[in-house]
Amino acid sequence: MQLDTWLIYLAASIGLSLSPGPNGLLALTHGALHGSRRALFTIAGGVMGFVTVIGLCVFGIGALVKSSIVWLTVLRWIGGAYLVWLGVQVWRSPPIAVAISAAPTDAKPRTLFRQGALSAVTNPKGLLFFSAFLPQFIDPERRLLVQFAVLAGTFMVTEFMTEYALACAAHRVRPWLARVGRRFNRACGAIFVVIGAALPLRS
Repeated sequence: MQLDTWLIYLAASIGLSLSPGPNGLLALTHGALHGSRRALFTIAGGVMGFVTVIGLCVFGIGALVKSSIVWLTVLRWIGGAYLVWLGVQVWRSPPIAVAISAAPTDAKPRTLFRQGALSAVTNPKGLLFFSAFLPQFIDPERRLLVQFAVLAGTFMVTEFMTEYALACAAHRVRPWLARVGRRFNRACGAIFVVIGAALPLRS
């Protein structure tokens, strides 16, 4: 992957990690309930779940592209359209409500890890998003395994740092989200629209 392409992917990954989603919400909730150190297990599970999803998408797309290079172009345009649609939906969505009313439950590391992993791999929107997002950065002329390592590794770092920041600042972020959540959603939605509109044209 060329440096300029990777920098675009890095910026897009940061935007994706910052956008509202079930794993960020789970890290925020567990940070408030169990503390940031315990929430690390939740975050680690979520990150590994995302790596699994990215692997399925990258190698699935790679197998399809091998049959016809035309499929990569088709996937890029369909993916771009989906990202624009998703951006509009995020723009219109209401603020995230994070209510911490329950008492802390079982905070065993394996339980927290499992909850984070299941939140990532069982969310169909995640699979749809990465299926739309990753074709913009796959180069059929380069080794797929190396590209998977770069794509997954970059997202692992950005997602881990974002979720950990949420877990550490849980008590301060919750009222902030309630206050400016709609504007935050609009900013994230605009990012998705720009990514969806620009990347297929760049390719």
